[in-house]
Amino acid sequence: MIYFDNSATTPICRQAAEEMMKMITDNFGNPSSRHEVGLRAFQAMKTARNRVAKAIGCSPEELYFAPSGTAANNTAIFGAAKLMKHFGNRIITTSLEHPSVNEPLKALEQNGYEVIRLPVDRSGKLSLSSLRNALQPNTIFVSMMLVNNEIGVINPISEASKLIRSLCPRAIIHCDAVQGFGKIKVTPGKLGVDLLTVSAHKIHGPKGAGALYIKNGLHLPAYILGGGQENGMFSGTEATPAIAGFGAAAAALPIDMRTTYENVQYLRDRLVDHVTSVPFVAVNSPSDAIPYVLNLSVPGVPSEVMINALSDHDICVSAGSACKKGHRSEVLKAIGMDARRIDSAIRISFSRFTTIDEIDRFAEVFLSCAKRFLR
Repeated sequence: MIYFDNSATTPICRQAAEEMMKMITDNFGNPSSRHEVGLRAFQAMKTARNRVAKAIGCSPEELYFAPSGTAANNTAIFGAAKLMKHFGNRIITTSLEHPSVNEPLKALEQNGYEVIRLPVDRSGKLSLSSLRNALQPNTIFVSMMLVNNEIGVINPISEASKLIRSLCPRAIIHCDAVQGFGKIKVTPGKLGVDLLTVSAHKIHGPKGAGALYIKNGLHLPAYILGGGQENGMFSGTEATPAIAGFGAAAAALPIDMRTTYENVQYLRDRLVDHVTSVPFVAVNSPSDAIPYVLNLSVPGVPSEVMINALSDHDICVSAGSACKKGHRSEVLKAIGMDARRIDSAIRISFSRFTTIDEIDRFAEVFLSCAKRFLR
């Protein structure tokens, strides 16, 4: 099988699987329990926190484990809105955010907050001039995705943060870095953000574990209430096997991230060269997108038809965001794609384990299917 749906989820790496098995069989205790088994689980969580914090580039005290990236995004958004409600009601985001950001913002709109969704350019990138025009004294919160999950565009978060700090120093800045973490250097300090979200299952860790970075000194109100776990930020008994697996996956990330990035870039470019050798394939991702994500269209061939045909050859791809199944891509609409191209779009997403043979086999099958359907 060729698995090219890594933006939806990644296969678990060996290190994470082994760590999870240890937690299930040996360190199965509740980390809040004060007996020996509970203390072992607590220590395993501490190790995982240190590992993920090191990978992000923050202190362990600034990292809070969440049940998912979605839970972390919701907590960041609702917490920041509640904290800052006395200073204004203006929230700024982009038109290409993930549903776990866009849906909470819609809920805030229904409760009186003003949400400005900035337009993007034809490549899907945030416009700094649009951001400058949108910033006003009553701006309390800005949320910007680092890497888009459908077309792979990389937003200029560092430059945007500097602009926000200069014009609205009080505003809280949040970055959904789920698709960038583990692929490009992601550090809150370099990005200039107060809140940052990551997820385990995008870096060859398990589902059921995400994390929220909260800048030291920012006292964010909790959104999930209960027993006060994670220093009150994410109540509920911790999913220790998933958290330990997250830590192991973070520790297994390549030390030389740049070389890994260039290897994936070579594979992406090789595939683009293959599929664009014919006139009927359109590349929807910008040329400077992260190489781990490639969006393609064969206008006239519906996405589901192509996905099913590839699946018949044991090749796994998707039509776009796995969180918006069955809906026409808002991302492709926002960058001005016509309906025919949107309805034929597929997303191919790679990992650091992708091989040349897989690239070449995919190209062969994809072009064969496209030619057959376009007869």
